[in-house]
Amino acid sequence: MLSVDTLRNLAFAELAQLAEEGCDTTALRTLLDQATSLAPIPQHDALLAWWNQAAEARSVPDFPYIELSTLAEIRAARPEGPRRLPAVSDGVLSDRIRGAWLGRTVGCMLGKPVEGWRKADIEAILKHAQAYPLADYFPPVREVPEGMAAYPPDNDCLRGNIRYGARDDDTDYTVIGLHCLERFGPDFTPRDVAGVWLECLPYHRVYTAEREAYRNFVDEVWPPQSAVLMNPFREWIGAQIRCDGFAYCAATWLEKAAEFAWRDACISHIKNGIYGEMFFAALIAACVATDDLHAAIEIALSEIPAQSRLAEAVRDTVAWCAEDDAWETTWSRMDAKYGHYHPVHTINNAVVVLIGCLHASGDFEKAICIAVMGGLDTDCNGATAGSVMGALLGAEGVPEKWTAPLNDTLHSAVAGFEINRISGLTARTVTQAKRVLGG
Repeated sequence: MLSVDTLRNLAFAELAQLAEEGCDTTALRTLLDQATSLAPIPQHDALLAWWNQAAEARSVPDFPYIELSTLAEIRAARPEGPRRLPAVSDGVLSDRIRGAWLGRTVGCMLGKPVEGWRKADIEAILKHAQAYPLADYFPPVREVPEGMAAYPPDNDCLRGNIRYGARDDDTDYTVIGLHCLERFGPDFTPRDVAGVWLECLPYHRVYTAEREAYRNFVDEVWPPQSAVLMNPFREWIGAQIRCDGFAYCAATWLEKAAEFAWRDACISHIKNGIYGEMFFAALIAACVATDDLHAAIEIALSEIPAQSRLAEAVRDTVAWCAEDDAWETTWSRMDAKYGHYHPVHTINNAVVVLIGCLHASGDFEKAICIAVMGGLDTDCNGATAGSVMGALLGAEGVPEKWTAPLNDTLHSAVAGFEINRISGLTARTVTQAKRVLGG
């Protein structure tokens, strides 16, 4: 049973989530204020009743977006698209998948020391360290002025300290995705994914929407209900960072990559939370088969509903990046329109990733550095930008100065896969990709 404090805190987060989904929350806010004014025992009962009423909330009729969550509904609302790109050679497939694994690991390591920091705070410490603009891993900084945000100088993701890819949920889920394909094959189900979490992921290594879904699994609440029951984080970034293992295993087959992503996302997310995973899965799968990032983005958009908030944000970003000479200008436009979202939301972070990739003009280093300097969920954004660009450029496009410190090693919290060779992960992924693609 959830405590009064947890029920109350989740309820206030739920109000924000419902408002973003286009619901009128006026009555629910009044009821919540009344419930939280009670003594603990009656408050607990009142909060449970409040959650039952919140579950009935629906978007107002004039909400300008069409956002649904089943795979059939999503496919009915998506634009026309190619769905599958021409096959690539075994050599290209292996090189692009290796590039994506390396890129994701490098980008995650880059953003990890400043996870959750504001853009201004990142800029301040980099200037203090005479390392702005960012062009390498963050340097150790032993003394900072009073009031300046700082990270521990012994952090294992800092320049000079790196000996391996550090454990992080942004790469744990990539390992999990590969494991799901190896264990269950291309016909894995959402329930299969939930079961793997329970077997392989420690509860305290999952966060926000994933933690609420995990709690639901323990209570035998399974997908899709597990995504919505007392889970106000269901459109946050958690699913978006889980797409990569599935995308690599469906490289070049956009529709299948997006479908795999949906099967994974629906256990913990709805609507734009699902679309974030589907979009980036399709984008990464497309990048394996093309050298044209703009074309890949357009193709990836064809796998999510055209009238969703995420699709609108992607279209905005592509247009802004074409108009703006400096990434900072585009970032300011993002902040003005999408800055009201929580720093761990899908939409604003997806925009930051795309700003990095599009303003980089094909340069891997610029892409991950811009994505991290933009702030918000920096390890997630660095990782996703690195995955996209690694798939686009291949392993040769990921400079050795970024990969050499990893020593071909990635740590994870996934039971049975705690220490991995990145080269081994690549080989296993290529095997699954051939299985999925029929080669």
